[in-house]
Amino acid sequence: MKILVVEDEERVAHFIQKGLKEEGHAVDVSYDGEDGEFLGSVNDYDLIILDLMLPKKNGIVVCRELRAGGVSTPVLMLTARDSVEDKVRGLDAGADDYLPKPFAFEELLARVRALLRRQSDNKSPVLSMADLSLDPISRRVTRNDNPIRLTTKEYALLEYLLRNPNKVLSRTLIGEHVWDMNFDPESNVIDVYVSHLRSKIDKGHEISLLHTLRGQGYLLSDNSPPT
Repeated sequence: MKILVVEDEERVAHFIQKGLKEEGHAVDVSYDGEDGEFLGSVNDYDLIILDLMLPKKNGIVVCRELRAGGVSTPVLMLTARDSVEDKVRGLDAGADDYLPKPFAFEELLARVRALLRRQSDNKSPVLSMADLSLDPISRRVTRNDNPIRLTTKEYALLEYLLRNPNKVLSRTLIGEHVWDMNFDPESNVIDVYVSHLRSKIDKGHEISLLHTLRGQGYLLSDNSPPT
């Protein structure tokens, strides 16, 4: 999943970013409200973690303007304040959940999982193509009912491909969504992960699902790709 963290305290932002990356998420970070609102409006995120007290624009304004612009991405709001009034303001502005600082990272992760699970349920409870299946809730992947063990990054790559079936996805798109906006497009890391993933989901099966289109990108399809 791709997550935006808008937090002006660099130590806190890096702490959250590091922990979420270890869970397999692609994480972008912004340090002020104006930049955070811009990123949230032009990029496709699965979740936004938004601090209340931000320079240039506070989190309430950012959340309200994102919602007014049609952005429905779930928002988890963070704040050093813990008053009922602040919680009500945040929720009324369009936030989906609220977490006061300081917080245990385990609680942040639990809230992130809950919001992402709710988002996944709204999209599709189970992702599948042919006899390949991925359950976003249990994170179980099978092909022909046989379990497949994936690394966190392989899982994130497969989930992105399954959410975009029969579409040619460029290396840039994959890099930005499965890694983050700082991904180096000259790196061969995507090719390596695609190769590993292909060997796990296609090896030993009559029909290959993961295809490489030279000069264009990658395609997950149970039909033969165009030549």
